[in-house]
Amino acid sequence: MKKRISWLAGLLCLQVLAAPPQVVLNAYPNRPDRKLHGRFLHITDIHPDPYYVEGASQSSRCHRKESNKDQRAGYYGIPFGACDSPWTLTNLTFEHLEDNWSSEIDFVISPFNARSSRHDEDHEIPRTLEEIFTLNRAVTKKMEDAFLRKGIPVVPSLGNNDVWRKYLYPSLLWQMSQSHVSDSIWDAFIPSASRISFRKGAYYAVEVIPDALAAISLNTMYFYHYNQAVRGCVVGDASDPGNLQFDWLEEQLEMFRARQMQVWVTGHVPPSDYHYFPECASTPYYRYAGLSLRYQDVILGSLFGHLNVDHFYFVDAADLNVRTPSHSFEGTIFETLMADFKALVKGSKHLNYDDYAVVTVSPSSVPNPYLPSFRVFSYNISGLGSTTVGAVGEDEYLLMTKKNRASRWKHLPYRHGNDGSRQCMDAGYRDSWRCKLRPWRSDSDAPSRQNTLWTPLGYAQYYIPQLDEPKFKLEYLTFPIPNLYRGEGPVPLRNLPKSLREARVTKSELAPYELSDLTIPSWLDLACKLGKPREKKLRKLFKKYMYMGGEDI
Repeated sequence: MKKRISWLAGLLCLQVLAAPPQVVLNAYPNRPDRKLHGRFLHITDIHPDPYYVEGASQSSRCHRKESNKDQRAGYYGIPFGACDSPWTLTNLTFEHLEDNWSSEIDFVISPFNARSSRHDEDHEIPRTLEEIFTLNRAVTKKMEDAFLRKGIPVVPSLGNNDVWRKYLYPSLLWQMSQSHVSDSIWDAFIPSASRISFRKGAYYAVEVIPDALAAISLNTMYFYHYNQAVRGCVVGDASDPGNLQFDWLEEQLEMFRARQMQVWVTGHVPPSDYHYFPECASTPYYRYAGLSLRYQDVILGSLFGHLNVDHFYFVDAADLNVRTPSHSFEGTIFETLMADFKALVKGSKHLNYDDYAVVTVSPSSVPNPYLPSFRVFSYNISGLGSTTVGAVGEDEYLLMTKKNRASRWKHLPYRHGNDGSRQCMDAGYRDSWRCKLRPWRSDSDAPSRQNTLWTPLGYAQYYIPQLDEPKFKLEYLTFPIPNLYRGEGPVPLRNLPKSLREARVTKSELAPYELSDLTIPSWLDLACKLGKPREKKLRKLFKKYMYMGGEDI
């Protein structure tokens, strides 16, 4: 009891317990007069720990002094450590984002509710439902102060550390949908049109730029194979939460396609055979892969967190073939990626861009097990005559672009998603989603395939290399150096290091990839380059950025 009182008092001293207003649906409207910048923030895995004690031992998760041999908990955390974030680091991060980025971005994609709670790894202080709600409320308040009050939409999503007692998710969902306290946590972020889907399963869609650009927030807990409270997207199980969510996702993507809008898909746990139930999205990716490829013309990209490791990989149509065996996740993430990229090189002369979608996984804000970080994406807004968010939906160039895309779409040929009609007669495959795939068609001129309106152009990644002198610095960026000085530039000059602020610079170690954009062809080009044996220097650099100089996992 004494520990709980001490914790609550500490939170109050840090001013993180202030709850959002009770009536918040229209408290922070999306201000239509905001300037359109062509940038958004992605930050994930915040993990504030109210029990963090400076000088404590890592063996206690920085809650107590236990061993003299342990590295002691620092004021701003332990780099490459086993502890979560102290509030000093969380406060510093939000102050930096508000001061340096809130006036430079259009929206925020942040599975902060996916990782607003500490890891439940200290048996002496077990995490409670009350603590989960309190920490979610505290981080939500910070998001509101930094972004929502300025009219900047924030897109959160739910994750595994927001679940009480290890994945007993239905009980938590009931609490969230019924509890007035938890409702107030989320109301500021969920549009009224998405309330039904959110209350149904904590997933929703929001138009971050009305009539133009949307974000879909998935509840990946319904796909996560550690969650034994759900059934794993089994074919024919119409009441399975994962199947219901995929049905809803397909409806949303079809609706956005009909409106000629573009979409970012986001969630917490990324789709892989290691994390998802096989029928939900394992390798072969089944439902997730099928939707990613069938709506390649709508989806700009997929943004996830959870793994803390900076990397990207592909959803591949070949894995949807019935004859393709499931793959196992072998070795470290880096080793697995390099094996996949080498295989791409072998078939690079015959790559069909229709067959791929990209998943990007961002590193975390918590210094466990690496360093605090966030990234800012830039996207194409050239051609628009409108300079404010509210005017974009009626922009003449946008309307013309929508009309042309809709006309082109009608004349594109269909293709099939599997090659196993005979195998699908067998009992072993008959009840697989691989045998339920419908034909799809692809658009080579879509923003995910060609640099055009709404195409992601690249990102700049920032981190704190030394927690004893906490200051966010540019870790690397994906853009070619000359692109930094065109027009307003993808990154505000004031947020670049001095070495990159002058246009005469043509090369820098901070720009290792020099990608012209983040289209599927550009990502595949980078993957093939990394897969070539002679590119040892680039692979070494890629690995360094993956783990921020820390150990492989």
